Amino acid sequence: MNEKQYFTLKEVQLNNNCPECYSNDGLELTFKQRFIENKFYKSITQETIHDMHCKTCNTDIFPVRWTNDIEQVVAYQERAVIPKPKSLKLKQLAWVVIVADALLFIVVLLFITGILTF
Repeated sequence: MNEKQYFTLKEVQLNNNCPECYSNDGLELTFKQRFIENKFYKSITQETIHDMHCKTCNTDIFPVRWTNDIEQVVAYQERAVIPKPKSLKLKQLAWVVIVADALLFIVVLLFITGILTF
């Protein structure tokens, strides 16, 4: 139902050799952070992912193909990237529902206590 949505935190050009084409100027490492958006709210989560792509041979490089040098560079870049803090922003529909529930609760409370009669 909901597709995972990510926004780019940081893109880094790596000087390591590509495991596929052995070029040393095409590797790009991208860090992304997940966000959730629905009818009621927008939220940034702490979940981050990274993926590597070679622009020279136009290939996605998966962790299984990484060399020790690439793993060390990725580990360093993971420590260097700073994710955005978790956040939650309510949309207008959520505020309408909250206010309507609060008003309904107050009316029911007044009716039960006998202050309000019909």
